[in-house]
Amino acid sequence: MTEETAAMPASVSDMRDVVTVRLPADSAYLSVLRTATAGLAARLDFNLDEIEDLRIAIDEACAMLLAQAVPGTDLTCQFELNDDAMSISVSVLTVDGLEPSRDTFAWTVLSSLAGDVDAKVGVDDRVTIVMNKRRGKTS
Repeated sequence: MTEETAAMPASVSDMRDVVTVRLPADSAYLSVLRTATAGLAARLDFNLDEIEDLRIAIDEACAMLLAQAVPGTDLTCQFELNDDAMSISVSVLTVDGLEPSRDTFAWTVLSSLAGDVDAKVGVDDRVTIVMNKRRGKTS
């Protein structure tokens, strides 16, 4: 136990757990995001199949976004952890500001793996894909 962890409150159940990861918008860094996703899902007691589904879903979402990312920008991924669910938002500044097409095979795969999935365009053509996955619930 370090000095920092000793100073943390014993119960964090009343806190809102949000983890943000910012990486270069380059596929070479996606393994970091897959690992973070798996670790956070394991923390919420997702089973092995659900964890693997989320790892693949992160890959699919990032592949969609990286195809239209402005070169040299960052990919931002925010994880919001609840008792039995995880909400994941992946966003990047894009060259065209277009939402990913929802009638593609990639979107179908993403939706079947990640539960509820949505996309939106924000300020400065930042495109965000939001995934909501509940533990123990197939989509």
